[in-house]
Parts: sequence; structure tokens; C-alpha cells
Amino acid sequence: MPQQPIPDFSMLSRRHALRVLGGTASALVLAACGGGSTGDTSTDSGTTTDSGTTTGGSTSCSEIPEETNGPFPADGSQSGVTNVLADSRVIRSNIVSDFDGTDTQAGIPLTLTINVLNVGNSCAALEGAAVYIWHCNADGEYSVYSSGSNGNHSGQTFLRGAQLSDSSGQVTFTTIYPGRYAGRATHIHVEVYSSSSLTTLLKTSQFAFDETVNDTVYATTEYSDSEATTETSNASDNVFSDGYDDELLTLSGNTSSGYTATITMGVPAT
Repeated sequence: MPQQPIPDFSMLSRRHALRVLGGTASALVLAACGGGSTGDTSTDSGTTTDSGTTTGGSTSCSEIPEETNGPFPADGSQSGVTNVLADSRVIRSNIVSDFDGTDTQAGIPLTLTINVLNVGNSCAALEGAAVYIWHCNADGEYSVYSSGSNGNHSGQTFLRGAQLSDSSGQVTFTTIYPGRYAGRATHIHVEVYSSSSLTTLLKTSQFAFDETVNDTVYATTEYSDSEATTETSNASDNVFSDGYDDELLTLSGNTSSGYTATITMGVPAT
């Protein structure tokens, strides 16, 4: 597989991304939606750190902002890169290892629950949507790609997976707390498709993490190779700097037993 160039993170912008959907001629412009609320919302905040402090987090009936899917999407949108969505094994709840069960990634356990609401239908639960997530490992590196800055992972598929939302619009993934790499705040990528065919894209976004919890996690030995000393804050991040209220995960737990994260994301669907 040809090596993919890694874009300059400072140049990434949700305002300059274009994605062609399926085999149609229509395109989705990755619009500049602010991270704050865009309509009536119901908010429930709370992030529990190791010390018991509660900070950050929100759940909302607002449409989650559109964000870039790059630079490591592996969803068929980048030429010459494996499209993991074409592999039936991508449908799974535990994404810690490769699709074949090898290359299990070390890190602090994270259980992520996503509640998907249809903003086009009075924020009703969206059943049967395919939710695809991906993120870097504890060292700040992604599967599928190989480069000097990302490591040699072109033949691997760890920390990627999709699930279909249940009648409550919910999916839950078993993963690890993401690491961090230079130029970006800690994040998880997410795409929501209309069905199991994984062809009609409804929303591309990213989830943000509370920085107090990040500091606690990155002080552990599991994350010693992460870019913990070059932290990019959410406020200065090129994706989250215009607002991330509707993208901030609600976290609870600790470094010993792991963390749980929850978020409610509104997406447009007919």
C-alpha cells in the first residue's frame, strides 16, 4: 500500500472539506457549525475525575457540529487507503484489537456510549443507523496508516469499528482512552450512516475530552509515549476552538478501573 502523506494539522479546517457521498453526484460540505447549541437543548453536565471533582460534559438535542474526517479516516474517502467499512468485520462492539483479534492495544479501558437522535424528527431516537468510530492508540498512532510520524500500521485495523443503533438510538463501544499526538487535542472521530450499508453519510464529527481527566490519564505509564508534554487544549485546537459544548464527552471513572464516556449527538435524517 502506498504511504500516505500526513497533512499539516494547522491547515485542517472544517470550513474547507468536501466529501462525495456514495455513488451520487451530491456532495456534503463540511460546514462550520459552532460547537455551542443551535436550538432548544436539555443539558446534563458532569465529568468525574480521580479526585471526585465534577467538571465539563453535556448532552444535547442540538445537531452536533460537522467536522473534518481526516487525516486518518479509512472510510473509503481517501485514495489508496483501505476502506475498512467494506469489511463486514468492522461491525463490532470491542475495537481494542485488529479485526482478526491480533494487535490488542494497551491502555486504560474506556466504555463509550453514544445516543443518536434524529434532529429531523423532533429529536426522536434514531434506530438502525450505523455509527463508525476511530481514534489513535496510547502512543498517538492510528491503524491502517504508515508514516514516519504515525508508525507502521498499514496492515492493522485496531481502534476502528461500527455498530447499528438500537431502538433507543444507542451504541456502546469497548475501547481504550485515546492517546494524543502533536497538533491536536485528545479526540475520537465519528461518522453516522443511515443504515448498515454504510453508504449514505448523515454526519461526520469528533468527540472532545475533559482536559483535567486527560492530565490524569497521561501521567500514567501506559501513556508515556503519548504527546503529553505538547498538549493542545480544546480551546486552541484547530477543530474545537470555535466551540465544543455539543462534542464534549461526559466522563466518569478512574485510571485503575477505567472510564465510561457518554454523549448524545443529534444528526439530520429524514
